[in-house]
Amino acid sequence: MRALRLPGWKSEPELVQVDEPTAGPGQVVVRIGGAGACHSDLHLMHDFEAGAVPWNPPFTLGHENAGWVHQLGDGVTGLEVGQPVAVYGPWGCGTCARCRVGVDPYCENPAAAPVPGGGGGLGLDGGMAEYLLVPDDRHVVPLPEGLDPVQAAPLTDAGLTPYHAIRRSWPKLGPTSTAVVIGVGGLGHVGVQILKATTAARVIAVDTREQALALGAECGADLTMLSGPDTAEEIRRATGGRGADVVLDFVGADPTLTLGVAAARTVGDLTIVGIGGGTLPVSFFSVPYEVSIQTTYWGSRPELIEVLELGARGLVRPKTTTFPLQDALTAYRKMQDGTLEGRAVIVP
Repeated sequence: MRALRLPGWKSEPELVQVDEPTAGPGQVVVRIGGAGACHSDLHLMHDFEAGAVPWNPPFTLGHENAGWVHQLGDGVTGLEVGQPVAVYGPWGCGTCARCRVGVDPYCENPAAAPVPGGGGGLGLDGGMAEYLLVPDDRHVVPLPEGLDPVQAAPLTDAGLTPYHAIRRSWPKLGPTSTAVVIGVGGLGHVGVQILKATTAARVIAVDTREQALALGAECGADLTMLSGPDTAEEIRRATGGRGADVVLDFVGADPTLTLGVAAARTVGDLTIVGIGGGTLPVSFFSVPYEVSIQTTYWGSRPELIEVLELGARGLVRPKTTTFPLQDALTAYRKMQDGTLEGRAVIVP
């Protein structure tokens, strides 16, 4: 079968022929219907080097995957060949307290995981191929009626990651609250949709690009702002001087972190989702009182089930462009030069 593989750090992926996988006991082979191209893949190609993460190339890219059950290993129950499914991306040990409740990204026994801190497309072979081997059937989630694999694939990360970040702040997102989304790209535009679908908060979208702000407005943002030196003050004026109850930074660079702190309300949340490499100095007087600052990584398997339900009901639908497998590199180039709107989904 064909597969888009990363041969080494700081290298371009290659489309090559590899053997089709076979399901062993407790495993599932999924025929891929859609594999999302994620901005973090660009970091794998261009920025990471040996020692940056506890795994190394070569492996097949693609950690946002959905398709149909192709083969079931011995002992697998509750799934049927041909059934449409999504694949939960982070693969932990399966036995620690976190994994037992479906929070594999925070696995506390990574040495026993299939690959420490990773999964398919992150250290192990992912879904930018015709078939994907899932090492444990618990990572295979049936799709609800009304959601096909191409729509579902980006929800497994671009939907799940912002959903987890927003869900943890639900108590602060009531009708009198304001949420600010910084960076209305592949994850941020989905974040806007999730905020509108699951909270009563007013949503302000911030970006450096007019096209991104138009997408934010299309996704339901109540107010859009071009990022600049006065953006924090604009946010405070728009909130009666209080600031934002929740700031979601989908960029994570120095300027956006600075903006997030300047725009946050006391007792608010600043959640850093993007991995833009910025740093944020924190001291007693450098942030508003009782502002909670946190990073997040992916989300839980129960949360993925909730996200897929939102997708099936049409409440959360990432804006996508599809590419055949042979054009996957074109998708990544568009992502890198900023000409891709929303998410790219590779369809083998």
